[in-house]
Amino acid sequence: MTKLRAIIFDCDGTIADNEPLHLKMFQKVLRDEGILLTEKDYYDIYLGMDDLDCFRSVLAANGKTATPVRIQDMINRKSVLYEAAIQKELRLFPGVVPLVRAAAGRFELAVASGALRHELELILGAAGIRNLFKTVIGAEDVESGKPDPEGFHKALAALNATAPRPDPPISREQCLVIEDSFAGVDAAKAAGMRCLAVTNSYPGEVLKKADRVVDSLASVTPESLETLFG
Repeated sequence: MTKLRAIIFDCDGTIADNEPLHLKMFQKVLRDEGILLTEKDYYDIYLGMDDLDCFRSVLAANGKTATPVRIQDMINRKSVLYEAAIQKELRLFPGVVPLVRAAAGRFELAVASGALRHELELILGAAGIRNLFKTVIGAEDVESGKPDPEGFHKALAALNATAPRPDPPISREQCLVIEDSFAGVDAAKAAGMRCLAVTNSYPGEVLKKADRVVDSLASVTPESLETLFG
């Protein structure tokens, strides 16, 4: 029997109810570039991408030149706007903090997100749960964002490399990913990990590749997560 030993959380749309803020800031930056990003396009196409892939894809879709310098400038501008916004408007999804606190005593915990690492640190710190995560993997730590599994692979490697090191090392089959996007679910499955999806951003039918789909993490307990490995 495979035993659950580690949980890797996504952040935006899973821990923090901030996807509307991301959309607003993407729209502001892209408006300066003469591009209209609709809410439908964001949720249908771009949610789940990191800032680099999102800006690069939107520029390409609108026939704009996507030079590295231009994209980095857009990322920087969005980051400034987003940080100011989350300090005023940060909201957490119900049940997240109790679940993290309950799980921390039983499993190794990590975050793997397409957000910038300093944004993740800000959110987790404000939520009072940063110390419960052994590692945080952000956009700067990977070459390829979700649905590529690189972020989850790096999170697992960091969990195994950070003292106190688990003995024996945790395998991917012993990891559970908690996600809200179809790109995140695809990344988790590509990483060879089980996945619990929460319908914070998409309806259940969009997330059906996950091992289990729930409407809220408020109903989830460490014991119920272990049943996914029974």
